[in-house]
Amino acid sequence: MARLALIDKALGLIERKPASDRFILRMLFFAFLGSSIYFGLIVNNSFVDISPSYGGVLTEGIIGTPRFVNPVLATTRADLDMSALIYSGLLKIGVNGELVPNIAEAVTISEDGRTYNITLKKDVRFHDGTPLTARDVVYTITLIQNPDLKSPVRGNWNGVIVEELGEYEINLVLEEAYTPFIENLTIGILPRHTWDELPIEQIPFSQLNTEPIGSGPFEIESVSYGVSGLIEAYHLAPFDAVSGRPNIDKVTVKFYKNESDLVEGFNKGEFSSTAQLPSTELSKINLNKYQVINEPLPRIFGIFLNQNKSAALRDESVRKALSLALDRGQMIDEILYGGGLPTESPVPSGFLGLESINLSTTSSTSTPLKQAREELVAGGWKQDDLGFWTKTIAGESVTLGVTLRTANTDLFDSTATYVAVAWRELGVEVRIEQFEQTDLLQSVIRPRDFEAILFGIDMSRAIDLYPFWHSSQKDDPGLNISQYANIEVDSLLEDALTEQDVALRIESVNKVANIITEELPAIFLFTPTFSYILDKDITTASITRISRPYERFMNIESWYAHTERLWPLFREDK
Repeated sequence: MARLALIDKALGLIERKPASDRFILRMLFFAFLGSSIYFGLIVNNSFVDISPSYGGVLTEGIIGTPRFVNPVLATTRADLDMSALIYSGLLKIGVNGELVPNIAEAVTISEDGRTYNITLKKDVRFHDGTPLTARDVVYTITLIQNPDLKSPVRGNWNGVIVEELGEYEINLVLEEAYTPFIENLTIGILPRHTWDELPIEQIPFSQLNTEPIGSGPFEIESVSYGVSGLIEAYHLAPFDAVSGRPNIDKVTVKFYKNESDLVEGFNKGEFSSTAQLPSTELSKINLNKYQVINEPLPRIFGIFLNQNKSAALRDESVRKALSLALDRGQMIDEILYGGGLPTESPVPSGFLGLESINLSTTSSTSTPLKQAREELVAGGWKQDDLGFWTKTIAGESVTLGVTLRTANTDLFDSTATYVAVAWRELGVEVRIEQFEQTDLLQSVIRPRDFEAILFGIDMSRAIDLYPFWHSSQKDDPGLNISQYANIEVDSLLEDALTEQDVALRIESVNKVANIITEELPAIFLFTPTFSYILDKDITTASITRISRPYERFMNIESWYAHTERLWPLFREDK
């Protein structure tokens, strides 16, 4: 009001001037007023911060029906995604992909790498207001370890001793040092007071599995049920116990029976975000009004070779030629619709900063097929009149052929077909044999009954290569299905298993990767990427170095849909 009075007074003074002067004075006055306002806005915008503010809605579509929204029992996409929203762990994945404290205030690892001393934050509470203490952590871990419950994550906690040292302090003692163990500390913590009176056999049937109480960034506000009695949607409200109140005001999670229903719901506008849709389904969605986030997953698809079953595959030139003949970029475009990264190493592309070794030794203008032929010729192989390659090995004439076994799912079928076409064009006899996944495991992988097998492996965020490449794991139930053995690799893997210095551990793993890439006990093809479709109005925290789709929610409290302009003095975080 005072400013308006000053403007009125100035205009009054101008009106008292002679008519010949009034026009010029008015122009000068309004020019001065306009420039003052403009200058004020410039100064204001230079000093204010644009900060996330509360508000906005996230509506997520997920395939499946929730049954175990419980981190101890969850296995399906629906259960794992919901558990990530409802529960919080001792640690979580930070915005840069590193592990950071969550419920834990500090984690201290002993010099021998066996004891993890964990102190908890003292102000953490569950959604019902009950404080979260060491008793809840001990209860959760011992429940996981109970063989009668059959928790899917029990193997991660075998042999771990849990010691409650105080109300907010525990020790975890391992039988032997294992550096990747720390990844297990992201498991959600259950409230002991709601579960401990239930007999172990009743836990899987408890209503708490679908109407859970956790300490995560969101709590259940209401549940929508369909006519069949199955859950159709969760409506979640923000909760501020651990990492502060989330910026998003409301999260609604809707569930769909299958991919077709999910895509139909997306196109109808029933939700505005979803994860891990197959590439074939993405083409059915108008993505113009959405943002698409793509990040590599710590998984590798490749062809694992059993040199004990094939004299030809024992020949290094054959293994190199078979690898060179495959155009991985084209394979990804045609089979994954771009949803992957070319991989020629046992380390997934995009992890550990490993630079993939290019097996090509010829000019860049040479085609993969030409390079492969040159490799075979250099290895002493000759083509007969029918175009097949032959070589005398140990006094016997060997024709180059491969029997490729794999699962009978769409992805493996398409990939095997692509590989077979490329190898046949090279002049290799190729036979494809497909199995149901259970039969593949029991009849092919466990007895190592194959020449070559197209398969995928998942090594978690820790990129632990030990189970897949250490010679002690050659036989079932080990996962070194190529039966690879190398003394130097064994030593490096053992070092990486216990090394607590991250840089030194990465150095060991990269050395292993280089050796395996040179010796080619397997032909690595691609690293699949995680895709997340999201409304452009939502700004997410960085989603990097995740190993499972549900980990996209690890920093959801930092996501926002609205912003506000504030002078730094008035920001709550200053």
